[in-house]
Amino acid sequence: LGHDIHGWVNAAAIASRYEHMRALVAVHPGLWDPVMIAKMSASLDRIVKGRMALNIVNGWFDQEFEMFGGTVLQGEDRYQRTIEFIDILRGLWENETYTKHGKFYNVEKGQMLLKPRTKEGPEIYSVSTSDRGRDFIADHCDWWFVEFPKEAENADEILRSLETSIADMNQRTARTGRKVRYALNPFVAIGKTSQEAFDDTIAQIFKYDSDPDTRKIERRMIPATRAGCMGTPEDVRKQLKRFNDIGIELVLMKLLPNVENVRRLGEEVIQPLRR
Repeated sequence: LGHDIHGWVNAAAIASRYEHMRALVAVHPGLWDPVMIAKMSASLDRIVKGRMALNIVNGWFDQEFEMFGGTVLQGEDRYQRTIEFIDILRGLWENETYTKHGKFYNVEKGQMLLKPRTKEGPEIYSVSTSDRGRDFIADHCDWWFVEFPKEAENADEILRSLETSIADMNQRTARTGRKVRYALNPFVAIGKTSQEAFDDTIAQIFKYDSDPDTRKIERRMIPATRAGCMGTPEDVRKQLKRFNDIGIELVLMKLLPNVENVRRLGEEVIQPLRR
């Protein structure tokens, strides 16, 4: 629904320029056929030399789903559909032929001649907060985008909550012998103070879109602005290091998507962290 270029089209268009970047594309079970996604993922994984990954989004934004002809499911059906979706992806990537008869998808002797660049196929990312959702992450995903607690008022409270969530997930994966790695999606912005960075971000959002979807702002953006990654470049770098210290291996930044801001974050936040 936004003004952004569609993820699959954008990733494919710039993939030949990738040398180190990973192509992480979001996909919604219920809107896409898993056999088609398996093929598209394998193709893109070949182009980016094994750096393709999928962010599996169960979906909550009913208006978006309905516009594209899909359905937002509730309860166990929501997870069962996604589990079948992932099973089919991996089944086609890893086998010469693959058959699955599920509640939501049926594949009879599916065959995909073009396999991904990597033997194990693209990694699977997802986010979930409920007890059932965490079991889904532990059993089926490679990476977990740890969710920000909505009740947290500041960065310290968020950090403590993240530590608790990671410890809980480590216990769940220990029972199955799997390994889940941890990612975070904070809003990152530079300013003389955290408040200045926040105010400028809000002003820029309304400059680009005078009537943004408030549900997305309240659900996704506002909690991410409390993660402590808004302020001076030094403050942002310190907070990113704190996240790394508790086990966060990947930070996918929410940010204002203009060239000037991306360049500044690269020069003043990312490059100093690499030294």
